[in-house]
Amino acid sequence: MHEIHVHNTLSGKVEPFVPLKPGVVHMYTCGPTVYDYAHIGNYRTFVFQDILRRFLKLRGFRLTHVMNLTDVDDRIIANAAAAGVSLRAYTEKYVQAFFADCKTLSIESPEHWIRATDNIDSMVQLIQKLQSKTYTYNSEGSVYYRIAKFKDYGKLSKIDLNGIQSGARVDNDRYEKESARDFALWKAPKPGEHFWETAIGPGRPGWHIECSAMAMKFLGETIDIHTGGIDLAFPHHENEIAQSEAATGKPFVRYWLHAEHLLVEGEKMSKSLGNFFTLRDLFGKGYKPSALRFALASVPYRRQLNFTFDGLQQAASSVERLRNFAARLKNEKFPAGKQAAMAERIAKAADDFDGGLSDDLNTAQALAAVFDFVREANIAMDKGEFRQAEVKAAQEFLATFDKVFVVLEDNDPEKLKALGYSASEGPGDAEIEELVAERQAARKRKDFAESDRIRNELLKRGILLEDTKDGSVRWKRK
Repeated sequence: MHEIHVHNTLSGKVEPFVPLKPGVVHMYTCGPTVYDYAHIGNYRTFVFQDILRRFLKLRGFRLTHVMNLTDVDDRIIANAAAAGVSLRAYTEKYVQAFFADCKTLSIESPEHWIRATDNIDSMVQLIQKLQSKTYTYNSEGSVYYRIAKFKDYGKLSKIDLNGIQSGARVDNDRYEKESARDFALWKAPKPGEHFWETAIGPGRPGWHIECSAMAMKFLGETIDIHTGGIDLAFPHHENEIAQSEAATGKPFVRYWLHAEHLLVEGEKMSKSLGNFFTLRDLFGKGYKPSALRFALASVPYRRQLNFTFDGLQQAASSVERLRNFAARLKNEKFPAGKQAAMAERIAKAADDFDGGLSDDLNTAQALAAVFDFVREANIAMDKGEFRQAEVKAAQEFLATFDKVFVVLEDNDPEKLKALGYSASEGPGDAEIEELVAERQAARKRKDFAESDRIRNELLKRGILLEDTKDGSVRWKRK
């Protein structure tokens, strides 16, 4: 196995990954702000985080992984107030939709889902610690972080602090432009706004203090990996570092990993351009969860992903190619004996796959290792040169691939049905196998009319049959 290397935003370099405690990884990922349905740009980051999680587990690491749900911020408070409901009542719909979307995309649940509103006490305690170390000041009932006191501010995003205006403040949860200003740790309540009564007064937390408090509460003062989209590096993650390290005097995160933006047909995704898509928008257009997961995972996380509908179709074809190869391994009869060259080829594919993922999670390189092998193995099968002894090793390699990419099982119809979408008209694997068996039985009893009827029925439903020389049948989706 290859040594794992990752690109650390903090150093700007690709570094060997060595967790603080051997064999154990403490990882924090910024989850969604649950004021609406998450969009495919969000899920590009969540799929990257899932690929990372699954690969680390594949390599034997034991994970304690935390993902937060930001269920209090300016937008949520405004929307809940407009709807006349509590914060929890407003956000619950979007929290459950997020959980369902993650399940549909085969995104594994972390060890801890945590909500900001369940951890207010931890945030207050962290603010009190910062107050005791004079990193804060009060103004009109709000508590602000004094950026100028934290000498390392800007070390993550490399932001230029020249010209920073001492005492200039930002009150909204998201900065409108890239300028470093003192930010609110605790916000005094506005009339009619939801607030908590606490030891530091009435109010609610700022966005940035939430993640610092929750990450350290569940993972300790220094954690191994913190991930998120590149848009969070400044100000959110920069402010997390400032808060956490000022409070503890220790490094907050050892490896920062950031996913690049997703474009749609070469343009930034926005509602005004009409190219803004949630998962449900795409499922409503008939696209499959497996194709979307494959498409989102196919481009390495540090490269911009240009999402196109042609690319999504190609992803669907790639998934079918893999599923057809897996079915071929399972169903065909191959000549007995061993083929040393093919055994070596399988071992090389497995090594190249591991090498790609070990190289800063280079999913494109890992997928190339898989598809190069599948192409060569299919050719060998067609020539009668693939031997039965190599089936198990090939299946084990595919199983290893699928522990990370999770697209081989044909469960798209069931997933879509669970979300309330009508399943595809195409038959599932089990139904296809049953019809193929019926056709084989018809051919055996020389009922060629019935055999042709079944073939034509499958053809109408998008399934192509191919009768092989050894009397077995291969099938694939059009």
